[in-house]
Amino acid sequence: MTQQLILTLLGLFLVTVIANILATLKSILMATKIMNPVYVLVFVDAIIFATVLGKVTSSQEINFVIVYALGKTLGTYIGSKIEDQMALGILEVDLFLNHKDKMIEIAERLRTEGYTVNNYLARGNNGGRRYKLELVIKRKEFNIFENIVTECGVLDPTLKIKNLNKVKGKITATRLV
Repeated sequence: MTQQLILTLLGLFLVTVIANILATLKSILMATKIMNPVYVLVFVDAIIFATVLGKVTSSQEINFVIVYALGKTLGTYIGSKIEDQMALGILEVDLFLNHKDKMIEIAERLRTEGYTVNNYLARGNNGGRRYKLELVIKRKEFNIFENIVTECGVLDPTLKIKNLNKVKGKITATRLV
């Protein structure tokens, strides 16, 4: 393998990684309906894709295909890590507990932190009493919720978590941990 071929393969790998990071971010932004940056990402991704595809398909060597596949894989991994850090979106979290006192403790702790919390008496399996705590929270702040639940002594709770597309009115956001 010549130095020129190695540099070409390295360049192909890096460009493919970047393109796949952009594609992953594009998908995330589209899912959360943040459209303005998507148009720029699609344009850049299309240019990169056309250039890379031409290079890979015109080559007779399997090295180009393998490097392209590895670049796509690493790009997807890095893109998902970036998405985890961005944590865009809004969640509706329902916590179900058997103990009223624990439900009240968690609800009051969340309210102290500045969140709006609804709580209800519910009926669980076989009609038994259960308590439901409902919270709308930014996805970035879900770890705050988890920490509060754990600090209140509830381990491995029953949760129902839904992604929301839109909420009208306010979402109480406090701090980020």
